[in-house]
Amino acid sequence: MRVSQRSFRPVRATGAACCAAPPAPALSLGVWARAGLPALAVAIAVYVFLEPLANLFTTRVLGLSLQSRLGSAAAFFVFEAPKVLLLLAAVTFLVGFLQSWLDPVRTRELLARRSGPLGNLLASLFGIITPFCSCSAVPLFIGLMRVGVPLGVTFSYLVAAPMINEVALVLLLAMFGLRIAAFYALTGLSVAVLAGLVMGRLRMEAYVEPWVLSEAQAAPRARAAAPTLARRLDLALASARDIVGKVWPYLLAGLAVGAFIHGYVPEGLLARFMGKDAWWTVPVAVVIGVPLYASTAVILPIVQTLLAKGAALGTVLAFMMAVTALSLPETIILRKVLKVRLIVVFLAVVTLGILAVGYLFNYLI
Repeated sequence: MRVSQRSFRPVRATGAACCAAPPAPALSLGVWARAGLPALAVAIAVYVFLEPLANLFTTRVLGLSLQSRLGSAAAFFVFEAPKVLLLLAAVTFLVGFLQSWLDPVRTRELLARRSGPLGNLLASLFGIITPFCSCSAVPLFIGLMRVGVPLGVTFSYLVAAPMINEVALVLLLAMFGLRIAAFYALTGLSVAVLAGLVMGRLRMEAYVEPWVLSEAQAAPRARAAAPTLARRLDLALASARDIVGKVWPYLLAGLAVGAFIHGYVPEGLLARFMGKDAWWTVPVAVVIGVPLYASTAVILPIVQTLLAKGAALGTVLAFMMAVTALSLPETIILRKVLKVRLIVVFLAVVTLGILAVGYLFNYLI
């Protein structure tokens, strides 16, 4: 079946969240100062005293003992849900503010002039700070190809965009601390760069669907005037609202599964099946992760409790990377723009990178 070219028009990034243009509220700096600073102070106070408040709520309001299975699961959920939501809102606001300084046209032009490792690194970093779902990643992938960005550089973007994004980094930081979050970011970035380099060496441009490159580029638009500081804050608020609004149900669902595992799965049970002693645990985790369709917000709370119950870090991170970077739905979308041979090679290269990350983490930690 022939796919219409109109199905995948390249989209222009606006600094907002995935697939949505931000609204344009007109808030002055004075309003931001009067409302934003007190809200920030309240959020910090809630975050600092969250654990005792969660325990108090579990024991006094719910009437559960923290030593019981149900009480332990409830306390986990009551503590983790507001903590992660607060961090998510704060970091997505900050990322949205930084995105307001990003000129997509200039970025594409910059990437089109870069090849080799530097181009792959820049494309991977561009993937981290742009919208992170497949509905945005694939159209932006097409847009990069059409302005002359090399195929390997474009693939680095395609790997980094869903695997390393602000939601993943916020949740990793909240649940595992700076060390694990930094390790994940660096290894994910390495997978994206190396995968792009390999794809570039293979020179498989002939396996891109012809219609992707056939449509002429529209005439360049005049650059808009730089937004004011108040406008950048408006864009950041719209971005945070959009991302948190889309993610929170899945985040709570993931936390609910994690709370159940936390309260009811015996300590050390998962070490038998997801420990680092058996060599086959990493590839099995990748195979299980590929057909799943779940956001990072759902996977990470489950990952946290799997680790607490004895699963190996490398095995769990390989599973999470497979879910985000090798998801079956995104592969189906890619089939509309890439030929089967190129998709198979791409998946094989990324899979090898993820397996290497899993074994590396299991060996080092």
